[in-house]
Amino acid sequence: MKFIQMKKSAALLAVLALLAGCGRNSGVGGAAGDAMPATVQANEQLVQGLKLDDPQDFEDAKRGFIARPEGKIVAADGSVLIDFDAFKFVQGQSPATVNPSLWRHAILNAQIGLFKVTDGIYQLRGFDIGNMTLVEGKTGWIVIDALTARETAAAALAFARKHLGDKPVTALVFTHSHIDHFGGALGVVSAADVAAGKVPVIASAGFMEEATSENVMVGTAMGRRSIYQFGRDLDRSAKGMVDTGLGKGVAYGTFGILPPTQLITQPTQELVLDGVRFVFHNVPGAEAPAELTFSIPDRRAYGGAENLAQTMHNLLPVRGAKVRDALRWSGYMQEALEQTADAEVYFGQHNWPIWGQARIAEFITKHRDTYKYLHDQTVRLINAGHTPREIAELVKLPKSLQSYFGARGYYGDTRHNVKAIYQFYLGAYDGNPANLDPLPPQESAKRMLALIGGADKAVAAAQEAFDKGEYRWAAELLNQAVFGQPDHKGAKELLARTYDQMGYMSEASTWRNSYLTAAAELRNGPPKKGVSRAGFIDMLSQTPVERFLEAMAAGLDGPAAEGKDLKVNLVLSDTKESFVLWIENSVLHHKKGEPAKDANSTLTLTKPIFIKMMAGTAGVKDTLLSDELKIDGSKIDLVRFFGLIDKAPGTFAIVTK
Repeated sequence: MKFIQMKKSAALLAVLALLAGCGRNSGVGGAAGDAMPATVQANEQLVQGLKLDDPQDFEDAKRGFIARPEGKIVAADGSVLIDFDAFKFVQGQSPATVNPSLWRHAILNAQIGLFKVTDGIYQLRGFDIGNMTLVEGKTGWIVIDALTARETAAAALAFARKHLGDKPVTALVFTHSHIDHFGGALGVVSAADVAAGKVPVIASAGFMEEATSENVMVGTAMGRRSIYQFGRDLDRSAKGMVDTGLGKGVAYGTFGILPPTQLITQPTQELVLDGVRFVFHNVPGAEAPAELTFSIPDRRAYGGAENLAQTMHNLLPVRGAKVRDALRWSGYMQEALEQTADAEVYFGQHNWPIWGQARIAEFITKHRDTYKYLHDQTVRLINAGHTPREIAELVKLPKSLQSYFGARGYYGDTRHNVKAIYQFYLGAYDGNPANLDPLPPQESAKRMLALIGGADKAVAAAQEAFDKGEYRWAAELLNQAVFGQPDHKGAKELLARTYDQMGYMSEASTWRNSYLTAAAELRNGPPKKGVSRAGFIDMLSQTPVERFLEAMAAGLDGPAAEGKDLKVNLVLSDTKESFVLWIENSVLHHKKGEPAKDANSTLTLTKPIFIKMMAGTAGVKDTLLSDELKIDGSKIDLVRFFGLIDKAPGTFAIVTK
């Protein structure tokens, strides 16, 4: 009996390794440097001509203020998800270590709390990176977007009820398929009430497929890179993280989802929710694969979801994603102009609202023309034979767009966006055959260092560039030195100092967070833990099994699998689903159907246990002590099979190797 349990345990450990989860991380700290004179000068030049003290945005960001939350939102394990006091330092004159334009934007995003948008419409800002919007119906609250995590959504709704009245949630609307807009659904309404038909859940066609699949295939890498984009591990300080562009911070808590009960399938579709007439507009394939905007005609209000925000958005997030369509996005803005002809207030699911029809039209027009200009000028230069890096240097927005704060690059960035447009049409390859098969970065760096006489000379040249304020060139040289000679402490420290300065100069919060996270990692090493998958259990339970099997196939160690001929049955006893998994030509395949009689092993378990295994959270009670899991056939072959699936903890090095 002990022998069988040991074999079973080994098999289960192999299964558990498939998508092993990682916990939360505290700040990495690090001795960031002061701003150099060249950095201060560059920041001063960038904001010349910008009316940083224009009061309109500040008035808008504070308008309708009702109450401000205090304290912290914490997870079940006591970790802090949101600290309402963390950004109190963001006020007054911009420090030398923050781009003045970004500092202004960070102050605006720091206006948090409960706000009245117009009669019957309220917003909660600062409880998460996104906003929760409440529309007052005849009998309760219609919730527009449920934030990222159950904890933050529940706290926001409780805060609203405290000040506005303890009314029930009578409908839930998801504007789009990104987790910061649906992940807190179970903190707003129960799955039982939705299943019983008590609370309708509205979303656009394709929502569930996109929402549950977005991060499964490359979720580990995307999660790792998101730590850079959002500055998760940076200190909240003038030398650290000050903003995300769309809001203050992301809550890495408990994530869930609720399947929609009503889909918006037409380009324009009306629904009455708790006595309130909504006119929904389908806008897929721009900011998100599945997205909707809407009007509330009787209140002369327009909800722009995330196609509109108080910043230029990104066409390709620095964390990674599928490239977005700038031309389609611009087209949606033209439609939005027509849809808002009678609107007196615009509100989005990030940042603050805008009041007045003329100002709303200006806001939408500037966004329309920003994306159209970037698209058209990039395509013009593509056809003139320019490469992505060249185009990024050549495309500058006209003054009429540059001077409009609502379309400046606090989240997206012109240089990154034009590269995304190039990639959308032509891919990442720039057409130069030298870039068809270049050496790997480490090998290229070693040869480059040998050519110039070693890492010391590279560092000396980089120091000279650094002293002149030529940080981009210093970073290129030092990146070669760090990759070519990883143990060179001087190269790492100077590169960290260089990234400090580049972060201090960045107007885009995503770039600032990336540079400063890179600097911290050069000083302290990569994070010990990545983005936890433990909090995704509720959401993953709604994900089709096929998505996990596709991710497993993408995790197969092909060279190790060469010559292997293994077949495994996967049987989900509660859902009555069964799949056959087999390796052929070093490729892992799967098909849904009856268990194969010639399989090496059969693993039978319930879907909840399977989901926990995929998230790396299954424990002994779920496996060895569970009557809901059994292994038939060769346990050794099952271990061999799952042992070929790579474990990816999501802590890989980015700026060092």
